Order: sequence, then C-alpha cells, then structure tokens
Amino acid sequence: MAGKALSLLPPLLLAAAGLAGLLLLCVPTRDIREPPALKYGIVLDAGSSHTSMFIYKWPADKENDTGIVGQHSSCDVRGGGISSYADSPSRAGQSLVECLNQALRDVPKERHAGTPLYLGATAGMRLLNLTSPEASANVLAAATQTLTQYPFDFRGAHILSAQDEGVFGWVTANYLLENFIKYGWVGQWFRPKKGTLGAMDLGGASTQITFETASPAEDPASEVQLRLYGQHYRVYTHSFLCYGRDQVLRRLLASALQTHGFHPCWPKGYSTHVLLQDVYESPCTAAQRPQTFNRSTKVSLSGSSDPALCRGLISELFNFSSCRFSRCSFNGIFQPPLAGKFIAFSAFFYTVDFLRTVMGLPVATLQQLEAAVVTICNQTWSELQARAPGERARLPDYCAGATFVQQLLRRGYGFDERAFGGVTFQKKAGDTAVGWALGYMLNLTNLIPADPPGLRKGTDFSSWVVLLLLFAAMPLAAFVLLLHRARSAKSPSAI
Repeated sequence: MAGKALSLLPPLLLAAAGLAGLLLLCVPTRDIREPPALKYGIVLDAGSSHTSMFIYKWPADKENDTGIVGQHSSCDVRGGGISSYADSPSRAGQSLVECLNQALRDVPKERHAGTPLYLGATAGMRLLNLTSPEASANVLAAATQTLTQYPFDFRGAHILSAQDEGVFGWVTANYLLENFIKYGWVGQWFRPKKGTLGAMDLGGASTQITFETASPAEDPASEVQLRLYGQHYRVYTHSFLCYGRDQVLRRLLASALQTHGFHPCWPKGYSTHVLLQDVYESPCTAAQRPQTFNRSTKVSLSGSSDPALCRGLISELFNFSSCRFSRCSFNGIFQPPLAGKFIAFSAFFYTVDFLRTVMGLPVATLQQLEAAVVTICNQTWSELQARAPGERARLPDYCAGATFVQQLLRRGYGFDERAFGGVTFQKKAGDTAVGWALGYMLNLTNLIPADPPGLRKGTDFSSWVVLLLLFAAMPLAAFVLLLHRARSAKSPSAI
C-alpha cells in the first residue's frame, strides 16, 4: 500500500502543475506583461480668482465601474481668473498655455486625440456676464481659440449655472467616497448604507450648499433630481452669488470705508492704500457704491483688530427679516432642515486649516471655532507675521474670512453643535481634489450610468486565476497529506 501511495504522488503533482499551466495559459499576455490601457479627460476649472487644470484617468475597458476615475495630475494657471481679462480677452487664452503644455506631457501622445477637454467657468464669469455680456463672450472666445489649437478633443468652454456648480461638487464628493455604489468582495455591486454626504463649497465669488433631502422642496428652483446607478436622489442645492470669499472681502472693505474709516477685521498695525475702483467695480458692491467717486482715488486704511466690530460688519451681509417659506437660510432663500454629514472644501478648508495648523487652535466644535475666530481677530499685524511669515499676502484677511465662515455656518445655514460635529473640512478624497470639475466630466462623458450595473468581477482576470489556483491546490494538498499519513501508518518503521 505504501508503494502504491508513493507511486501516486508524481501523477498528482503532474496534474497540479498541468492545471496551473492551463489556467495561466488562459490569462491574456496583455494582463501579465502590460498595464491596462488608460483613458484621460481634462477639465479647466475657471474660477473667479484663478484657473486650475485637472487631468483624470480611468481604465479604458471599465468606463462604467465605480471608484475607477481618479486624478492623474493638476496644474494651477498663473494670474487671476479668466474674468479678470475682460479688458484684454486675448490674455485669457494666453494664460492657459503653460498648463496646456503640461497636459501634452502628462497625457500619452497616442491618447491626445481621444482625450476630452472641457473648460467650465463659474461665478466670476457669471458676474461678468451680468455686467457685460459682450466682454464675457469675448473672454470665452479667446479661451476657445487657444484650446482648439491643442490636439485634444475640445468639447467647449461654458459658464456653469449656479445649480450645476453645487450639484457637480456634491456628485464629485460622493463619487470619490464611494457613497453611491461599491463593490462587494465577490464583485457584487451594492449601495452603501451610510448614505450620501452634503457638500459645501466656498469659492471666490459664490458659495454653494447641496445635500440630499427626503421631502420635495418648497422652492422648485432649489431642487434637482438625479438617477445614478439605478438609484433616485432628490437633492437640495443653492448658490449664493457675491458670498464667495473675495467678494465678501470686497463688500466688507466698502462697509469699513463708509462706516468706520478703519477696518475692524484687519490686524492692528497693518495699513494699506485702497483703490476705489477695486472696491466698487464689482456688481456685489453696487448697493454700497457712492453716487459720485473718483475711480482712480486711493484711500489709506488701517486695521484695528476688533473682533466685535468685525462680527458686526459681517452680520450685515445676512438678511433674516423675511421668509415666504416655512423655513429659510438667509436673504429669503428656502432651505430644508440640514440632513446627514457634510464635507466642506475649497476656501472652507483653507480657512479652517489655517486656524488648526498655523494658529494651533482647536476647531472641532462650534464653540471652539467661535473662540478661534476671536483669537485670530485679536492678533496684531506683527504677531500674525511672526506666525506665518510666508503668507503675507493673505494674512490681513484671515480674521474676516474665519468670521464669515463661522457666521455662515451657524447663522446662515443653521448648523448647531450636533450638526457641526458631522462636518469634515478637507480638500481631497484620496489623491483627487474635491470640487465640481470631476462631477462635471463624469456627467458629460456618461461615466456614471443611470441604470444599475449587473454582477461583475470586482478584480481583474489574473487575480481570479490566482484564487482558482489556490482553491485547486488546497484539496490536492489535503489528498496528498492523507495518502502520506496512510503510508506512514502502514510502514513497519511506524511500529
């Protein structure tokens, strides 16, 4: 019997080796030797204060999978936003060249022609379009002229609606965090039970709040209904034009000039000359604009480090006097009850991150945030420079920015301590920036299907081969072990 068991070992081992060889032959050579082919997409986020370029990538054969599209690289365009070139539109197009040249290097040459290229402009261009539609059209035409000179698949330069900006930011955040759909370990798609996150964006000219809500909106203009991966979503969104960081700072400057003759939000010891044209040229300060003023006049203005007066100036930005709905945020705008957790990005993140990392202040609760605001607003110019010598350009405005963020969240949107505990301040999810750009591209390239995907493998083919080999080897090893024990039990040496 021992001889028979021993004689069975070579055929069994040969059979195992043959099975392994057969399975490996089934793996395409491309899967073993070459990385999967990738597709790319490029979005230029033309914001009010600057333009950023994002290059995304995804496996070419998995366009409708979730969690597949990620950020490949990015580039910040030098200079201001394209709306700042209203008087010289050709410079708007020229400003994009450096980043577009980087895209030529970052995207493989053989993929250039098939890579979609989009430019989306936001609140800065919405403001320009309000004041001068002709200038707005000229800026977009100049950008288009530059973009069409590159070998990518250019699909247009457009101004996003306020609603689109909010909704696409919400889509981006929840897509990256896999809140819409996710793979199970055996490759089965399922909808995570944690639900979606609300999204809050604070740009240069506007701010957006977007979150899923159970009930129909009392104001239809603030509701969007989406169908993603077979699931229906009712989403509330609103964008507040002139409530972006840069426009808020401009409005506060106008108020300080008219009310105090000094700036309570600026640090004591800081002073500068303010050009009246820069203060009053924006539609956001139209209501504060004097009937007559000299555009070229410069006025000297100093800071006073006064948290209470600063808070008073910022409180004037919000109107709570009237609401024709059952509930409002501010300025008579309908807002349903806050629901779920939130992610706050863009200038929300940068403002809170400064308080946390540079100032070393805790901001985990609303009470801590309010205390942090008072602390930074009490700082003198010399104290601030000592803490952050490399941020001189933005330092004078951190008190105003932090006070505005705190007031917007608490009084404007109605976050209490419980709801604020569910707010996360971050600029990325994984290696991908959170903002409207990815959601915009996912929508325009149909990378999020409306219908649910079927059962698919959650791993690539070669990974399944390894699993099959393991499952085949386990019973074979057990069988050989049993034979070996039977041989040992009947061997004379075992007595």
